[in-house]
Amino acid sequence: MFTELMPLIEQRPVTITVAVLGGTNLIRVNVVPKILEKDHQVNDKVGYSNKDKIAKIPDAAIKALTTPLSLTGTPEEIDAELAQTLREFADSHVRLQKTVDQAKEQIAEAVKAVEERDKNKAKSKTVPRTTAAEDANASKAAPPNPGLFDSAGATAGADDSKTNPEMDVRAEGKEA
Repeated sequence: MFTELMPLIEQRPVTITVAVLGGTNLIRVNVVPKILEKDHQVNDKVGYSNKDKIAKIPDAAIKALTTPLSLTGTPEEIDAELAQTLREFADSHVRLQKTVDQAKEQIAEAVKAVEERDKNKAKSKTVPRTTAAEDANASKAAPPNPGLFDSAGATAGADDSKTNPEMDVRAEGKEA
């Protein structure tokens, strides 16, 4: 009996109760896995800021880790079926615990990836700074562009308005 339960007992304590049902020749055996503190902390990594980006482990899956086994039968039936039933029960709980542990690891990795992505987004939004030497090289390499209010730009603009027929049309349209 305990050989079959050993994989489960290694992960969490269990409570075993055996009772005779009143006035009958029937026995009830209950095996109840205990809830652990770490069961409540499974989804802590997700946190509030990532709750919309990363799925949590469902509460039903966490509660399933403490699903009890209850067998009722005659002493002969219990003797015949208990070992196999306990083996299957322990195996299913061990598989479920492994699945929850894997999901917890994947959640932790996903949280880390989201935080890295958000950190990289914040870095890419910052304007790159140039050094004084780079500014000096850029000003020497590029010819100076005349500004809108520079004298060369102002005279060219004034000369263009005399020969541009569109300017004349706009001026005539303002008679009203």
